[in-house]
Amino acid sequence: MIELATVPGGKTARKGPVLQPDELHALILKSLDDDQAQETVSIPLKGKSSIADYMVVASGRSSRQVASMAQKLVERIKQAGRHARVEGLPTADWVLIDAEDVVVHLFRPEVRSFYNLERMWGFGDAPEVANA
Repeated sequence: MIELATVPGGKTARKGPVLQPDELHALILKSLDDDQAQETVSIPLKGKSSIADYMVVASGRSSRQVASMAQKLVERIKQAGRHARVEGLPTADWVLIDAEDVVVHLFRPEVRSFYNLERMWGFGDAPEVANA
């Protein structure tokens, strides 16, 4: 459970340790599942790349769903005391969320199949499928 404390200025801040990469990864997967993301794939990058420990790729049925999933995910990450940077939200064809230890790519299905990030980052390993 996340404990929040009030800090000067009336703002709330997370009390206690920051989520570890595996906990952040689990939070992201649960959020995407709750928001009915399609074809969610998690690619472990630890030891393969220094950019993050995990890359998560998922699809939404429309730009509206992709934008909604991204906004909710960023809010949940921030509520957990972590930082998240977002790119691509205005058009929501491809939204990138950099949550430091986990990088999330949310796509419309056509855009996802065009870029095929899973193949590029899979390094020949079969990616771990989080949900279908």
